[in-house]
Amino acid sequence: FGIRAFEPHGAVRATLANRDNISSDDNIQLLLGTFNDGRQAMVFGVNPLGVQMDGMLAESNAARSNDFNSKATSRDQADLSPDFVFESKGRLTPYGYEIEVRIPFKSLKYPNALSQTWGLNVVRIVQHSGHEDSWTPAKRASLSFLGQSGVIEGMTDLRRGLVVDVTPEITQRTSGAPGAGGWNYSAGKVQVGGTVRWGVTNNMTLNATANPDFSQIESDEGQVQFDPRQSLYFTEKRPFFLEGSEQFATPHNLVYTRRIVQPVAAAKLTGKMSGVNLALLSAVDRTAGSRDGRSHPVYNIMRLQHDLGGQSRVGATYTDRIEGSGFNRVADVDGRYIFGGIYSVQGQYARSFTKDSSAGPRTAAPLWNTIFSRNGRNFGIRYTLDGVSDRFRTRSGFIGRGGIVTGAFDHRFTWTAPAGRWLETFSFSPVVRTTWRYQRFIDHKDAIEKLLHFNLAATARGGWNAGFGLLTETFGFDPQLYANYRILRGPGDTIAFRGVGRIPNQDWVVSLGTPEWQKLSANALYLWGHDENFFEWQSANIVYANYGLTLRPSQKLRVDGSYQLQSFRRRPEGTMVGEFRIPRLKVEYQLDRAIFLRVVGEYDSGSQDALIDAGRTGLPLLVGGALVPAQTYSNFRGDFLFSYAPVPGTVFFVGYGAGYSDVRDTPRPFSFPRSLGLTGYARENDALFVKASYLVRL
Repeated sequence: FGIRAFEPHGAVRATLANRDNISSDDNIQLLLGTFNDGRQAMVFGVNPLGVQMDGMLAESNAARSNDFNSKATSRDQADLSPDFVFESKGRLTPYGYEIEVRIPFKSLKYPNALSQTWGLNVVRIVQHSGHEDSWTPAKRASLSFLGQSGVIEGMTDLRRGLVVDVTPEITQRTSGAPGAGGWNYSAGKVQVGGTVRWGVTNNMTLNATANPDFSQIESDEGQVQFDPRQSLYFTEKRPFFLEGSEQFATPHNLVYTRRIVQPVAAAKLTGKMSGVNLALLSAVDRTAGSRDGRSHPVYNIMRLQHDLGGQSRVGATYTDRIEGSGFNRVADVDGRYIFGGIYSVQGQYARSFTKDSSAGPRTAAPLWNTIFSRNGRNFGIRYTLDGVSDRFRTRSGFIGRGGIVTGAFDHRFTWTAPAGRWLETFSFSPVVRTTWRYQRFIDHKDAIEKLLHFNLAATARGGWNAGFGLLTETFGFDPQLYANYRILRGPGDTIAFRGVGRIPNQDWVVSLGTPEWQKLSANALYLWGHDENFFEWQSANIVYANYGLTLRPSQKLRVDGSYQLQSFRRRPEGTMVGEFRIPRLKVEYQLDRAIFLRVVGEYDSGSQDALIDAGRTGLPLLVGGALVPAQTYSNFRGDFLFSYAPVPGTVFFVGYGAGYSDVRDTPRPFSFPRSLGLTGYARENDALFVKASYLVRL
């Protein structure tokens, strides 16, 4: 492919960024649907300097939401986790820029047919306006962007030849920790492993790995837990599990490969034939991933999807985790039917079967959901009813919060201005959401949560976006969350903690995002009001804030900063219950397209008051039979990485990371800005690792 991009409005935005990190630049994206099914496409992106971005776009409409920080309209975005081998170059010109892309057939999957027709669209991201242009005319009022692609016709006699990629790797890790005699280091053995990728046919690929190293090249970002009933989700970063990951995507995340902690060996088969997507994964995990610390968990996962009509499909999933005499199995069937171009109906039913030991009981429980949506240009809706039984278990997947039924009615009214206006789009989204405990829903009893949100969102010329929301809610007492709470009336004298019946909430939220300017961009979200205090189940004045800033002083240097804040103060007296802050700074310097240096620092600090039965008796609370005293903590984590990665698979990494904690008798929360020298902090652990792998393509 060769593309000329004309830019008469000024300087082109381009940096010498790391792979997949060109979203702040002008760029060209090639959406190549080799099966021409209008459902999925490989994405190959290049910025004006030739830096690559790639991934898979599998449309599911699952990400469409009208919540307070969403855009007025949006399409499914590509998953940038997979990496493909391809060549690219780019250069700036007096009229804009040019790029050239060369994609080997060995990097693609396509049908076994004498004559081929592939879907193709070309998307150009223009940063000076905040717009994206597409090669084929595309309507926002559609549930499928890929379904509006153009085609490449008349390709014949395509031959990939033998497709075998072998990637041997070697890793060494040395860890340090304080001991009785001082700081002790433990040098691990040199680990030798590798992966093999075999193109069994043009459209089926087998991946296998033995003794792989899954060192995370970058630590997970810290997260503030807004609701203790909601589990935190961390994305997959390990290369073996990323390739073909879109084939395992299911509603409700029934396949969550981070459950496989450190496999001894694993194999994966993915592809498509006769309109059926097939994905199989088997893995034997090390004992570190077991519940008893002795057994080797065995995973077997299968996902099938069959195309129906133009955009519809039906799918089935089976997951099996065996550990000793226990097991967890989940069977699922799901589907989506699209009609009229803008309407869709989706549904899912799954059932889990669990047995923890040979003597333990066997339990079975359901999960289900149904969705009806309309994605019109001016009016959109999304109605959902979703249920997860208290006894539903998935040890191969991820359920954020179980034991509930949620009904939601999301609406969106959008106004789009004529071309050239300062205000480009404006939307109003009223959202009604109700949540029941699962059994209470079955018994037709009252809901535990009732929410009514009013959200406004706008985009303005140049790429500005802003949002405003009014959140009115009422939350009921959840006895399961506080089952181990008691009130201490005196020595040995406790009574049950019952909480108040309902807590009324009212919050306000504002958000703002700047354009992607040449040197910087920023975003901010600020929420305040009165909300539930989950620590003591009492109404509290709450503040939640999230700020982000990206600086690009030169084409090679990039600085990303973020700051999270969450605080709770009791009402009406205003005393502090808890406050938590996580500032994070990442600095990257790109020597050339293959070599970069990265330094990451993250500070995590918090302060929590002694828990009391606030607003009622004022007496201390026992959690699990023990008092919860006032506590503070301050931790810092620093990581350094040198990376040489000329092509996916061929890499050389040298990394070092260390963790520090405030060890003063009384840790000082939020003192880090005055302690840049880490005064009062002690190093608790560190590690140095070296990894090298080399891609051999036969």
